[in-house]
Amino acid sequence: MANRLMFEKPLGMRDTLPFFYNQKRKARQALSQTIESWGYQFLDTPMLEYLDTVGEASAIDETQLFKLLDQQGHTLVLRPDLTAPIARVAASQLKEQGYPVRLSYDGPVFRAQQIEGGKPAQFEQVGVEYIGENSIYADAEVIALQVESLKASGLEQFQLTIGHIGYVRGLLTEIFGDDEETSEMFLRYLFRKNYVGFRKALQEVDLSETDKKRLTQLLSLRGEENVLSKAEDITTNGACHQAIGELKQLRDLLEVYGVSQYVSFDLNLISHMHYYTGILFEGYAPHLGSLLCNGGRYDQLLPSFQSNASATGFAIRLDRLVEALSQEEDGEEHVLVLYNDDSFQKGLQKAQSARANGQQVALQHKGHLEENSQMEARYTWVYDVTTGGGE
Repeated sequence: MANRLMFEKPLGMRDTLPFFYNQKRKARQALSQTIESWGYQFLDTPMLEYLDTVGEASAIDETQLFKLLDQQGHTLVLRPDLTAPIARVAASQLKEQGYPVRLSYDGPVFRAQQIEGGKPAQFEQVGVEYIGENSIYADAEVIALQVESLKASGLEQFQLTIGHIGYVRGLLTEIFGDDEETSEMFLRYLFRKNYVGFRKALQEVDLSETDKKRLTQLLSLRGEENVLSKAEDITTNGACHQAIGELKQLRDLLEVYGVSQYVSFDLNLISHMHYYTGILFEGYAPHLGSLLCNGGRYDQLLPSFQSNASATGFAIRLDRLVEALSQEEDGEEHVLVLYNDDSFQKGLQKAQSARANGQQVALQHKGHLEENSQMEARYTWVYDVTTGGGE
């Protein structure tokens, strides 16, 4: 009796077929070349990490961790992201180099899915970490590099939305004071982008009409050119004004970088409840229903590895980038050379000549093709060098 799971895969796991694999390879190469040209160095970390260190430090919820035990009884996790492992490396093996350090990565991460909702449990991220510099110049560099990397991959239409966690928390503190529970509730609505729930909860809390109006205005602080000035007008909180000041400096620097047309501001953007500590951003592309990339400043991660260093960075979902890119043929010529027992040498010479010209060539014995094979349809050019055959 055949195993009923013979052709099945674990929940959330996917195969990568040749066309998609090739598209990922090209996108990965374009991203990597751009990132390296900005002075970032690639490194790799183990896929398995300790739960008590990297697992606890990660921004990913524990319910999404793949856990297992090693032979010594330690609980391990498949890495759910690459930021925490790189922070571990920077705080231990690279700390003697001195900060700042510019690091980059490319590799798979693993996040367990509870139900079959179409989300992958394994996917590849390409990203950077700028560690050891707490300045608006570092934030601007990372965002500008994010833009240039996406452009280098061939993506033409995309938008980065930029926010600042300090502004949102400052405004909520100004309105709710020590009532952290209520502040966290509204923060959670923003994180989940549940604006209907936000407005409903706003009607139920005991606030002045002025404060209710300010929180309603918070939801509209996005997109427009004068959004930063509007954000400044609805608060007297010092943390809020500091955040606006940083965003204005960032806006000016991004204009110098020449990437302003790719960015907009959203003052109620929350990418994570407690992970980011300053400027944060998300990237989207038309017709892509999911987040393409995200990043921001996370100054509390390195201290968890006993290193008093700040950091900022970004991560690009490679599978979603490929999905966002044009689905047209890549323009490369794929060649099939057919031969038989009498024409192998001729076929080999033809294949070698085409490969020398940069073409991708498959050399195939014609007699070993299955009947009704669709193999020839997958190639740009087919050369049949068997007796009596033609191009």
